[in-house]
Amino acid sequence: MGFTIISAAEAASYIKHGYNIGLSGFTPAGTPKAVTPEIARIAEEEHAKGNPFQISILTGASTGDATDGILSRIKAIRYRAPYTTNPDFRKAVNNGEIAYNDIHLSQMAQEVRYGFMGKVDVAILEACEVTPDGKVYLTAAGGIAPTIARLADKVIIELNTAHSKNCMGLHDVYEPLDPPYRREIPIYKPSDRIGTPYVQVDPKKIIGVVEINKPDEARSFTAPDPVTDRIGQNVADFLAADMKRGIIPASFLPLQSGVGNIANAVLGALGRDKTIPAFEMYTEVLQDAVVDLIRQGRVKFGSTCSLTVTNECLQGIYNDIDFFRDKLVMRPSEISNSPEIIRRLGVISINTAIEADIYGNVNSTHISGTKMMNGIGGSGDFTRNAYISIFTCPSVAKEGKISAIVPMVSHEDHSEHDVNIVITEQGVADLRGKSPMERARAIIENCAHPDYKNILWDYVKMSSKGHTPHCIPAALAMHDTLAKKGDMRLIDWAEYK
Repeated sequence: MGFTIISAAEAASYIKHGYNIGLSGFTPAGTPKAVTPEIARIAEEEHAKGNPFQISILTGASTGDATDGILSRIKAIRYRAPYTTNPDFRKAVNNGEIAYNDIHLSQMAQEVRYGFMGKVDVAILEACEVTPDGKVYLTAAGGIAPTIARLADKVIIELNTAHSKNCMGLHDVYEPLDPPYRREIPIYKPSDRIGTPYVQVDPKKIIGVVEINKPDEARSFTAPDPVTDRIGQNVADFLAADMKRGIIPASFLPLQSGVGNIANAVLGALGRDKTIPAFEMYTEVLQDAVVDLIRQGRVKFGSTCSLTVTNECLQGIYNDIDFFRDKLVMRPSEISNSPEIIRRLGVISINTAIEADIYGNVNSTHISGTKMMNGIGGSGDFTRNAYISIFTCPSVAKEGKISAIVPMVSHEDHSEHDVNIVITEQGVADLRGKSPMERARAIIENCAHPDYKNILWDYVKMSSKGHTPHCIPAALAMHDTLAKKGDMRLIDWAEYK
C-alpha cells in the first residue's frame, strides 16, 4: 500500500472549523464511517470551550447516521448538499439550523467543479483497496468521489475490510470535461463501460489511511402491504399494456426506480409479469429486489450509482462475484443520472410523490409546502428526460386525513410538462397528450381516493375559467384545513370563495 496508517482521530484532526469536506458514497452505501464521528468529537470539545466548529459537507447523496446524524445532533454542520434522509438532520434543517441546498444529483459534481460551493479542503473516500500509485478502489457506491478526490487539497482513505476486494472491478469511473470542452458521454446501452475501475488520486495528497471494519449503515424498508402491492401491480399492468400496443418496444426499455417499499413493490410486480421480457436497469440505486431479479434472470443488467442493499444482500453479491461481475456496474452519480444518457437510452422512470395536483404537478420534497422531507434526489434528472415518466403514491395518508391528490401542490418539484403518468392504488392517470382539464379528469377519476373525488370536483367547479382553471384563494385550502382541523375531508369550500 505504501501510505501511512493513521487513526480515525488523527485523520479527523486535519479537519478545521470552516472547512468544506467531500465524502464518497451515495446513500449510506460507500460513505465514511470512522473519521466523521471523530470530527463530531472534536466539534463537541470545541463547543464546550466556547469555540465555533462547523463544517460544510459535500456528498453524492445521503449518508448514514455516522455523518449526517451525529454531526447534525451536535450542530457541527453549517452547509450541506445535495440530499439526505437522516431524521435528526431533517429536524435541524426544518429548525433553520443547517443551510441545506437541495440539488439535482446529476448536477452535484459539476457544481463543485464549477466552484459554486467553494474549494474542497479535504476528501474522505471509503475504499476496499488502494495502491501505492494512488488507485483507489471504491466500495458500494460511486457518488462524486472522482471530482472531490481531484479537487481536494488533502485526501483521507478509509480502507474498510467489511467490503470484500471482490468489489474491485464493479466500478466504471468516468469524469466528463467541463464546458466548452465537454464531449458526448459514449454510453449507448446500460452495460457499456467507458472509464476505469478505480479513482485515480495524486498520491502526494493522501495524508493517511484509516483501517476499519464497519459494514454500511444499510436501511431496511417496511414490508409490502395491500396498498403498495396494488400500486406495483398497476404499474406493471400499465407498462405491459403500453408494450402490447406498441408504445414500448417489444424488447422493452431500461428502467429507473427510486428507493422504498413502493419501489420494491413495483419491481416485484414487474418481475412476476412474464408478459414483460427480462429487462435492464439504468438507475441511481439498486435495492435487494433488483438483486433478486438478477438472480432470477428477470433483470439482465443493472447500471447504478449505488448498491443500496442490506448488508446480507451485499455480502451475497461479493460471494457470488463471478455471477454478478458481468451483470452489474457502478458509476459516478453525474453519469448514472446524466440527462443525456437517460434520454438516449429511453429510460422509463418510476419515482414516488408526496402529492400531485389535479393538473399533474408533483411535490416530492416538502410536507405542506414548508417542511423538507429528504430532497429531490435524482427524480428530476430522470423525470424530465425519461421515455415515460411515472409517479406513484398512495392516494391518502394518515388514515385518510391527507389526500395525495390536491388542487395545487404546496411545493412543486416536477411540473405538469414533465409528468406523464400518475399511479395510486386507485388506478392510473395517463396524462400524455391531454389538455389541463383532460388531465384533471383523469387524475381525479382514476387516482383520487373516493373520499376526495367530490371534494376535488367541487374545487374545479368553483375555479375561474381559463386554460388551467383555479380558484386562487382556495388553491391551498385543503392544506389549510389540514393545519387547522387535522383532516382535509373537513374542508368547507365556502370559507375560501
